[in-house]
Amino acid sequence: MMPDLDTLYAVCEATWPPERAWQAHSATLRDGQGGGKRVCAATSDTIPDAAGLAQLEQDMRAMDQTPLFMIRAQDAGLDQALADSGYQVIDPVHVYRAPIAALTNVPMPPVTCFTIWQPLAMMVEIWAQGGIGPGRIAVMERAAVKTGILARWNEKPAGAAFAGLHGNTCMVHAVEVLGHQRRQGVAQWMMRKAAFWAQENGAEWMSVLCTKANQPANQLYQAMGFEAIGAYHYRIKGTT
Repeated sequence: MMPDLDTLYAVCEATWPPERAWQAHSATLRDGQGGGKRVCAATSDTIPDAAGLAQLEQDMRAMDQTPLFMIRAQDAGLDQALADSGYQVIDPVHVYRAPIAALTNVPMPPVTCFTIWQPLAMMVEIWAQGGIGPGRIAVMERAAVKTGILARWNEKPAGAAFAGLHGNTCMVHAVEVLGHQRRQGVAQWMMRKAAFWAQENGAEWMSVLCTKANQPANQLYQAMGFEAIGAYHYRIKGTT
């Protein structure tokens, strides 16, 4: 079955999971333990009143997290309510989907990419250069079905990525290519390697998330056959 937008939100949650998620004050709170916005942001199917919002903010601050909400396609009312309360938009994101055949139709060049878990030290170093530190690697560890991807180019380490599987869909995260190895197709080969791994593990669909501001990555995914089927953004509590 082709995954819809709600399914891909769930795939993201499963393949990039918070330390803990629970219901409070008609919302879902997440303890991300330093793993970034995706695992720290609250979601809500209702619009909290002033008292409820204040309590949610207090709960998030108790975890040393800035009050932050993920705004999905169905959350227009919540989006406006948070805007009225001084929350600012941050990091609009495209949600992409592609049939796995769109990425497995080209053979992998030999000795280009390898699927590995646990990640090697060089993969950790590559991620660190892109700001993907221990908190995000801990997120990867929590995913149930996963692999890391190490790319080599010009006979040297070139990039690292992470892929997780949920249902019939693989989602790729943490795609990072070393600066001197960019614009040579490394990211494309890592995405294709993830697709071959996913196909071997029963997946039928691929997905990836990309901030709208990252034009080179958006162009790459679109050229590879990914379709943007929706989006989300965050609302963060203003600090000024």
